[in-house]
Amino acid sequence: MEITNEKLIEKARSIVKPIKNRHGFTIGDCGCALVTDKGNLYLGVSIDTSSSMGFCAEHSAIASMITNQEFKIKTIVAVLEDGTVLPPCGRCREFMYQIDKDNLNANVLIKNDKVVKLKDLLPYLWDGGL
Repeated sequence: MEITNEKLIEKARSIVKPIKNRHGFTIGDCGCALVTDKGNLYLGVSIDTSSSMGFCAEHSAIASMITNQEFKIKTIVAVLEDGTVLPPCGRCREFMYQIDKDNLNANVLIKNDKVVKLKDLLPYLWDGGL
């Protein structure tokens, strides 16, 4: 069964349940859903903490994917509680590429109605594309 972009956005939004932690940072205010090249769905949420120890929702979803021995992303999206689609930050873009170079061909939702390839968001690879 093919997962549409709208369904992927809905899945990511369904896990967004922000709470404040004891230091006043927000946990779970961004959700990510990704589909692998094998058609499996993985979800993750952001965790904001002091001392820059937190991570983006994309990192969480990718960790779940890797836990299941998958490395290639077909489509990925991150959203806020109100459904706003967020393009991945530079760290997430680079992370996706470093997990598997074929992820340069991953579809990345950057708006509700706009999809681009990761290679278009990360055109100048730090390692020369090796």
